[in-house]
Amino acid sequence: MPKPDRRRKRRFGLRILFLLVIASLVTGAFVQFMFFAHQVSKAQTPVTANADAIVVLTGGHARVNEAVRLLEEGRANRLLISGVHPGTTREQLAAVTSSSMPLEKSSVDLDRVALNTAGNAVETAHWVQKNGFNSLLVVTSAYHLPRARVELSEVLPDVSLIAYPVFSKDLNLDTWYREPATIRLLMREYVKYILARLRITVKGVS
Repeated sequence: MPKPDRRRKRRFGLRILFLLVIASLVTGAFVQFMFFAHQVSKAQTPVTANADAIVVLTGGHARVNEAVRLLEEGRANRLLISGVHPGTTREQLAAVTSSSMPLEKSSVDLDRVALNTAGNAVETAHWVQKNGFNSLLVVTSAYHLPRARVELSEVLPDVSLIAYPVFSKDLNLDTWYREPATIRLLMREYVKYILARLRITVKGVS
């Protein structure tokens, strides 16, 4: 039977090991978050990107406005606005954009089913497969793009996804580390991004 001093040393060693493991996990998470925030802050819009179609994940007027502009520029022939509120009409959506043209059914489709990013991906996949698209411009906020791409890549593995970040005028990502509200936003999005990756990984091995 171990002597008391030996047991105390063993317990002390286990505590030190536990603290080292926790410190390593916290440090790793911090480093990964910093990398995530850096990637988001340095995101750039592609200058000449074209695709078979465009999908915009709703969450602000700026996103829809940018997607409609891309459609009018001829970057693609069709647009899906995913996550539209059931009570929102085409006329109301058109009114919040800078476009002088209505959102015609021949070129713009509305998804009123999706309630979150995973749902956006599922509904987008149905739309892409129905129309036989091979490439897709993905329009959403810069901080949301990593998670959106993870979800879309899972359900559209053979489709080329071209990220098109949208930047809010009220959100200065270049100096995110100076603004507590922006730090909190990025941390929430980072957690959601990690959870999405974990869910997809677990699903893939189960």
